[in-house]
Amino acid sequence: GGGWYLSRLPGRIGAFLALTGARLDGAECHAVGLATHYISSEKLAGVKAAIVNDPTNIQSILDDASEAPPEARILANRENIDRLFAGDTLEEILAALEADGSEWAAKELKTLRTKSPHSCKVALRQLAESLALGTFAEEMRMEYRIGGRVLLSHDFAEGVRALIVDKTGDPQWNPATPEGITEDMLDAIFAPLPDGEEWTPL
Repeated sequence: GGGWYLSRLPGRIGAFLALTGARLDGAECHAVGLATHYISSEKLAGVKAAIVNDPTNIQSILDDASEAPPEARILANRENIDRLFAGDTLEEILAALEADGSEWAAKELKTLRTKSPHSCKVALRQLAESLALGTFAEEMRMEYRIGGRVLLSHDFAEGVRALIVDKTGDPQWNPATPEGITEDMLDAIFAPLPDGEEWTPL
């Protein structure tokens, strides 16, 4: 269900996270709206115990334990993220990063060049389609289709080989470039499953 939340983050933060795989710390999660409270690690055990003891009073427990977060690092790059990840296609985003010439853009471009172009295009389409969905259940249905098909793809197996099994760090993506990925290939990932195989809520 991550696509539901990523697609609804401010500006182009969701696209940035989906494409680069960047991780957010607690302060960043709070700043972009993924978290409602910022609580230090030292307090977590006590907060969990308090919730177990009084599950009807969760809001007050969280409010009492929360504190002002430190400055969120991602906000320093918000303008770059919104500007350089504004493109609707992977090709547009890569071109914007390449043309920018800044150190930050070069770093993110280098990161994107290591990613599967196919997976990146799937992620961008997922975020775009997610915004048109009316319920979280619809998002889960879409992600179930994506997940089941991506797991069987060449690039998934190749990524596992290069990063986990052989640890060579040299995945050979196929197609190797964004231009090699057609709309038909993406349509096949997002197509409905046969009757009886779609994800359904319990």
